[in-house]
Amino acid sequence: MKIILFIVLNVLTLSASAKHLDLDQLLQKVKREHSSEAKINQQREARFLAEKAQQQALLKKAQAQLNYQKSLSQKLKAQLEENEKRLAELESQLNDRSGELGELFGVARQAAGDLAVDLSHSVISAQLPRRPERLKQLADSKALPTITQLEELWFLLQQEMTESGKVVYFDSEIQTASGETQQSKVYRIGVFNILASNGHYLQYDYDIHRLLELARQPGEQYVDLAKQFTQVKTGPVALGIDPTRGVILSMLVQAPNVLERIDQGGIIGYIILGLGAFGLVYALYRLLMLGLIGKKIKQQLLTEKVHDDNPLGRILQTLEQNQHEDTETLELILDEALTREVPKLEEGLSLVKLLTAVAPLLGLLGTVTGMIATFQAISLFGTGDPKLMASGISQALVTTMLGLCVAIPLLFLHSLMVARSRVLVQILDEQSAGIITRRLGK
Repeated sequence: MKIILFIVLNVLTLSASAKHLDLDQLLQKVKREHSSEAKINQQREARFLAEKAQQQALLKKAQAQLNYQKSLSQKLKAQLEENEKRLAELESQLNDRSGELGELFGVARQAAGDLAVDLSHSVISAQLPRRPERLKQLADSKALPTITQLEELWFLLQQEMTESGKVVYFDSEIQTASGETQQSKVYRIGVFNILASNGHYLQYDYDIHRLLELARQPGEQYVDLAKQFTQVKTGPVALGIDPTRGVILSMLVQAPNVLERIDQGGIIGYIILGLGAFGLVYALYRLLMLGLIGKKIKQQLLTEKVHDDNPLGRILQTLEQNQHEDTETLELILDEALTREVPKLEEGLSLVKLLTAVAPLLGLLGTVTGMIATFQAISLFGTGDPKLMASGISQALVTTMLGLCVAIPLLFLHSLMVARSRVLVQILDEQSAGIITRRLGK
């Protein structure tokens, strides 16, 4: 049944295609296509064979190049080994022939390195720049130094020694404390200090090869000496120099002035100074008043006329008003008048004495608070950085100093006031006793 169905389908297919193309034409078409494909395959085969031959030629060429490189590598390796042996022999011969000169040249290189560091930090390099670079080649070289390099080392050593004993001036570019750059005449004092024409101290920054004006100058006395030095043409002149080449100068610059030192005392320090200023002014005022009173008492002693502008005059005025009284009553009246005058003469003694005692106590209070702040800093940050404890210690010491500085002069002034008032009271006592004695004598 299936065979019959297959035959029927083929018959139907052939009958359908016969309408468009007969069997002969179909056969011719198949032959043409088969012939065309055969030609294409032949062309492909020929091209493949040609490429195969070319690849084999390239392979042979690459193998020949590889063999050549291998032989060249072996030759170079042998030559390298021979050169290393020759180099070792030459180094051995060099060491044998140089002998102690090797150590000598090592010392020369070390001296060149040390001198390069010294020159880079020397103020002479502000006048003669780029000197350290001339020594770096000798210091960093592993080869034997040449005669020229050794002469250069000797010359720079001699130049540094010679210039260190000179005081010279030259024009240079400086950077002011405000950051401005200007051309100015500068004075170099050996290797110790270098000054600007306005008397300000300068420092040499070897990183940027420029002179910098110190942001903060040392004390006024040193700046005044420097200004005098820049103005003097001939002759000897006094000048403060730094033999440590900047160490002492940096310490002077960092040292606080009087106002900064007082400010370290904090609020307690200002209270001590306020009380001290008040006590000093008041004590001087009382001494002045006692001096005027004493002068008027002396004038009263020299005249018979009674004046009521002084204690003795007022006592004598009381005597004139009570001449009719008996001696005992008069003595009591004079004692009463003397009692009224003594407090006026002793006015302010207790206040000055109180301030004299309070000032060191406030200093002690500042010491305690400063130490408390110091121990708090230690508990928080440890003792690794002393700067964290510096403020508390400074407050402790400054307040103690201020308390003593206030108490000592006030103590002297109090003693003067006591002595002066006692002298005046003694004069009044003597005059009162003399009046009673004369009255009894009459």
